Order: sequence, then structure tokens, then C-alpha cells
Amino acid sequence: MGAVNIPIRDVWAALTGGNCSRATEKIVLNIRLIKAIVALLAGAALSVSGLQMQTLFRNPLAGPYVLGISSGASLGVALVVLAGIGSSIGIAGAAWVGAAVVLLVITAVGQRIKDIMVILILGMMFSSGVGAVVQILQYLSKEESLKAFVIWTMGALGDVTSGQLLILVPSVFAGLLLAVLTIKPLNLLLFGEEYAVTMGLNIRRSRSLLFLSTTLLAGTITAFCGPIGFIGLAMPHVTRMLFQNSDHHVLLPGTILSGASILLLCDIISKIFTLPINAITALLGIPIVVWVVLRNKSITA
Repeated sequence: MGAVNIPIRDVWAALTGGNCSRATEKIVLNIRLIKAIVALLAGAALSVSGLQMQTLFRNPLAGPYVLGISSGASLGVALVVLAGIGSSIGIAGAAWVGAAVVLLVITAVGQRIKDIMVILILGMMFSSGVGAVVQILQYLSKEESLKAFVIWTMGALGDVTSGQLLILVPSVFAGLLLAVLTIKPLNLLLFGEEYAVTMGLNIRRSRSLLFLSTTLLAGTITAFCGPIGFIGLAMPHVTRMLFQNSDHHVLLPGTILSGASILLLCDIISKIFTLPINAITALLGIPIVVWVVLRNKSITA
């Protein structure tokens, strides 16, 4: 699999420090292992952020990509990359800020407008608006910066360096740890905010934790892997279907495992057929979206 075919025994030897060539060891440890780690982390992060958004907004079609959170992160990255700033910290910070701003705006609107379709339409409008701004920035940018940004927009798991991994790993783990702290609030929010308040939930604190967790998860992955669609939307529903449970004590770890494994599988398929990762995630996600819409007919009513 890949440009260089490496037997399983040589892969195992490279991972365990056994007898293999220097070139094999470098390919396995410096390229393919990093890519596998990134795929697992990205799948887990995007899936959990989607689960959080679907519960917070009580909207089965919510997700970081659909609500425009990933687009906000993309705008932050565009401002930094097209300005010629290549710092990993700068890229990550810009993505976090962009994701947080869009999330805050969507939440503020969601407090006033309860209609599911209106919130989804607003999310798509934000995405379109951000896309227009990014296109203007692309038009005004220099050729070298534009090339780097266009490659980033395609979404890729194999472009993360070992240095960037040092930022990505702790950021994702911090986001997942915050997600664990929101399990109880998410379970209460399933019954609505009024019920959650009567049960003693601090709504403001819970929202802040959810915002911070989602910003870290979706923003970090978008910063270093580009916009990856459908995983955040589809995997929470796959997990619910597999476990037949709405308790976040079950859903959260289930979503982490299913999201990580599915994105790794998508990456393997994309490598075998030499296709963009977003093409594979879309082929997986679109049937699930159709199933969700048909199952929740009230969305289209």
C-alpha cells in the first residue's frame, strides 16, 4: 500500500526496533506512523465535536462542518497562511480563534431562533460568506502563499510534521478531556435547557466547556489537516445506531473509537485508490445524512 510496498514483517520490525533497512524504518516511523496517528486523532476529534454540537443544539444535522465552525477555522488559517506566516503555533491559534468566533455567533443566534432548519441555513450561510472572504484573500495573495493554501484546502492527513504533531496531540487530548467533563451536562441537555437548569446545571459554565472543547478539537484538526467533511456529522449517528443508547457515558467513548477507526479506514482506502480523503468521507457521510433526514421527518417539515 502506498508508493513503496513494505511487507508486514518489515513494518513490524521497524516498529519494534528489529532488523530492517534504514529506508524502511524512515518510511514507517517518520511518514506512515505519523499519518496513522493523525488519522486516529482527527477522526476522534471531529466525531466528538459533532456529538457535542448535535446535543447542544438538539439538532441531528449539526456538526463542525455543517455549522460553519470548520469554515471559521479555515478563515483563520487563510489569514495566516496567505500572509506568509508559516508558524505552527500561528496557524493553530488562528484556527482556534476562527472556530470560536463562528461557534459563539451560531450559539447566540440559536438562543433566539429555535428552528432547526433556520440554524442549519445560517450555518451554511456563514460557510458561504467565509468562503467568499477566503476567495478574495486568495485573489489578493502572492503565488507561493496561494499554492500552500490551495494544497491545504484539499484536506490531507499526511502533511503533518513531527513538530506539528507536538501541538496537535496535546491540543486534541485537552479537547477530549474537556469533553469528558461535559458528559453529565450533555445528558441533561438532551431534555432541554429548562430541565437542565431545574436539575442544577450551570448553563453558562457548561456552554463554556463545550465551546472550548469544540474549538480545540475542530480548530486543531482543521489547522493541520485542512477541512475534512462528514466525519463530525456522521459518526455520532453511527455510534448511536451501534450502541442503541443516548447516554453520553456510552456515546462519548463509542464516538471516539468509531470516529478514529473509520477515518483511519477512509485514509487507507484513499491511499489504495489515490483519492482525496474528503472524497471518501463524503461517500461515507452522504448516505448517513439521507438516512438521518428520512428518520427525522420533522426536520424537513
